[in-house]
Amino acid sequence: MTNTHELTATVEVCVPFQDCDPAGVAWHGNYFRYFDTARCALLEQIDYSYRQMAESGYMWPIVDTRVKYVRAVSYDHVIRVTAKLAEWEYRLKIEYEIHDDTGLCVTKGHTTQVAVAASTGELCIGTPPALLDRLTAFFAANKN
Repeated sequence: MTNTHELTATVEVCVPFQDCDPAGVAWHGNYFRYFDTARCALLEQIDYSYRQMAESGYMWPIVDTRVKYVRAVSYDHVIRVTAKLAEWEYRLKIEYEIHDDTGLCVTKGHTTQVAVAASTGELCIGTPPALLDRLTAFFAANKN
């Protein structure tokens, strides 16, 4: 289902020294941790953290990810990472944008997760009620 409602979360991250290469530029693999920080904030808005996912009987492994690096970010720079729910039927697709402290978009990407029944390890064909019910409640409470 394409998102007709808006569900986003934005977090600030100050790029730590240990995330950078000798030139002081954030290593490309760390951007996925920045995405994950925003994704966790997004999922917490609907009361479906990773712990709650496990308690609901589902795992949600990432099966695909894409990233487009536009500009580098450096040590001690504050970046804003926004996660936006893009799809939730059959899979969970979350889109990301990272902006620097001037508001310039420096990175874009997305992750795709699928529901897997924890008890059997089988892929779920549709999105489980554990997620759909939370989204329905969130969008009903946040009508414009």
